[in-house]
Amino acid sequence: MTTILDEKRTELERFEFMMGPERGRLAVALDLLTDALILVGQHGVYCASTRNPSKPALDLQAVLGGVEGAKELIQSVMASLEAQRAAASSTTPKER
Repeated sequence: MTTILDEKRTELERFEFMMGPERGRLAVALDLLTDALILVGQHGVYCASTRNPSKPALDLQAVLGGVEGAKELIQSVMASLEAQRAAASSTTPKER
């Protein structure tokens, strides 16, 4: 059985190298969530709500809301990690 770590090994290695292990994995998770949002959004075009045809069906709205919420949480963690890294680098004495 293939895991997500196996499937996304190349992207994980690239992002972990650029951003560090934690932020790199979060970046790949954001990409996966973005892909899911796109697929659900496309599906929503064909499964419109009977109450409001301009919106996706209620179950798709729930999925979209959950995925968007997950993205926001991941982005907040990435911002916090970046702030911690910036604070740590500004308090570390620089070598001359």
